[in-house]
Amino acid sequence: MVDFTKNNLATSSSPYLQQHKDNPIHWQEWSLEVLQYAKKNNKLLFVSVGYATCHWCHVMASEAFQNTEIARFLNEHFVAIKVDREQRPDIDQYMMAFLIQQQGHGGWPLNVILTPDQKPMLAMTYVPVTPKYGMPGFLEILKHAASLYEKNTTSFEPFVPEHFSESTSTSVAQEEVVETILRSFDSHTASFHHGPQFPPHNTLLFLLAYYEETKQVEVREILEKILDTIATRGLHDHLQGGFYRYCVDQQWTIPHFEKMLYDQALLLWVFSVAYKVLKKEAYKKVVENSMRCLEETFEEDGLYYSGHDADTAHEEGATYVWTKEELKTALSSDEYVSLVSLYALDENFEGKIHLVKKNISFLPVVERKLLLLRKKREQPFVDKKIITSWNALLGIGLIMAERCGCSPEGYKKATVLFQKLLKMHYAHKKLAHSSLGENIQGHEFLEDYAGLLLFATYLYEIKHDEEVKKIIKELLEKMHSFYNKDRKEWIESRNADFIEINAQNYDHPTPSSVAVAKYALFRTKIILGVEYSSAEYKSAFSHDFHNLFALYSQGYFHILHLPHAVDQKLLPVNMLVLKGDRFEDCYKRTCRKFVDEKELAKSFEK
Repeated sequence: MVDFTKNNLATSSSPYLQQHKDNPIHWQEWSLEVLQYAKKNNKLLFVSVGYATCHWCHVMASEAFQNTEIARFLNEHFVAIKVDREQRPDIDQYMMAFLIQQQGHGGWPLNVILTPDQKPMLAMTYVPVTPKYGMPGFLEILKHAASLYEKNTTSFEPFVPEHFSESTSTSVAQEEVVETILRSFDSHTASFHHGPQFPPHNTLLFLLAYYEETKQVEVREILEKILDTIATRGLHDHLQGGFYRYCVDQQWTIPHFEKMLYDQALLLWVFSVAYKVLKKEAYKKVVENSMRCLEETFEEDGLYYSGHDADTAHEEGATYVWTKEELKTALSSDEYVSLVSLYALDENFEGKIHLVKKNISFLPVVERKLLLLRKKREQPFVDKKIITSWNALLGIGLIMAERCGCSPEGYKKATVLFQKLLKMHYAHKKLAHSSLGENIQGHEFLEDYAGLLLFATYLYEIKHDEEVKKIIKELLEKMHSFYNKDRKEWIESRNADFIEINAQNYDHPTPSSVAVAKYALFRTKIILGVEYSSAEYKSAFSHDFHNLFALYSQGYFHILHLPHAVDQKLLPVNMLVLKGDRFEDCYKRTCRKFVDEKELAKSFEK
């Protein structure tokens, strides 16, 4: 029984919700009981969505959610609900779609006011307590919403997010996808668009696969320019390894200092493939450093945390930046000279230095020395939530790291990760979305089934384990339950406490659930010996993980039958290995047999 006269977040399984347990607002977790209470008592819903490592979520929490006057008004006129977007992607997707429809852009914190029967009225991101930045004050908005509802209780329509529908995505030609990417590229900033720069994981994976097939010079130039920029400038943690979430400027200089597991997973995958395909030694070092970052700051007992905060003691980037005096004191004169030769030591972050390199080189001794000093500082908060889909993406990244010759530990770590995920999150053929310690979140989502199935298909290639094959069949059956045959659309979730949500079919920045499901289905059919069909391409940038799968499904993919394990360095990236009694390569629907692995490897030379 929920006590609606107090804040009830102390026992939440979400670190984000626990961050708000001491607010004077009577926060509740999203549940049927809470929703029924609001409807029965004709109270508006104030739903605030965010995540534990979100800088502006922290700012609004300290300014607005600790304000006693605001708390009194919310407690009297609203039922206030806190939602962790990482735990409830269905609620987040729905609310974000409404926000974007209203304002043309989105972000977190995501605050939505709904009628007692859950029809969205107003949506906003960060709002100051008092009017500034051209925005009204937060309390003023709350009072306006309460008044608006009082005068118009029956005039609000249900919100249906049409852009979730896969039918809104039209097919395009491969040439159009590639041409759009090439035409959009700005070589001066190594970017595809203006504004803040997020790593374009999915576009890079598609371009790498396309380049492996075509060896198109212009594509290689773009790949190297972006990858070198990501590796040398502000997005990369040059001391620890790993990557921040995005850079606030188009020149990739100043990051937003969050570190998210999905970025580590996808960029591990990207740089591993880039090392193999582009044969650039520096990319291998980037992968090795990323593996170290994961092991030292994300991993616990074989599973991986969801993220690290941007802030330290309420100050963004405080752990990571330096003064020139600190650097000179930390290093010998020779070491400092070496540092200056590689790093541009500009005061680029509020009078301090965020380390940015001049070229893609490394100073292991100096960088390790600075890292050891940095570790003595207060560290950012770590969200220790384990998210199934993100860990699954990392599992693929770990496998690719070894497959592409970057790490001898990738297969071992991926195998442990898979086993741990099954033990912790998979029971009675039901896959949990997340956990915190022993506290398991039971909601089911397509992204988890699709992600773990895709991970399982990569793991199966290593040893062709029958137990993994059994899990593949189980996950495939459950994943199919998220497909609406009548509407011919994928469903993200069917949780009892929320409306049915169609799966997003665009990348955001993780690959879309639909694209992961289709790619997993493609690989699974090959493993099970079932005929598969080819997919059409979709528009560039928002559908590039789908385009990666489309490229493969149209025949640019090697299905290898091998009698024994072969050195992965001899094989292409775009492949799936099956155990057979011969050396055979099925490519573009045509199969060729080879005398031995040497002859097979020679066929891949271009």
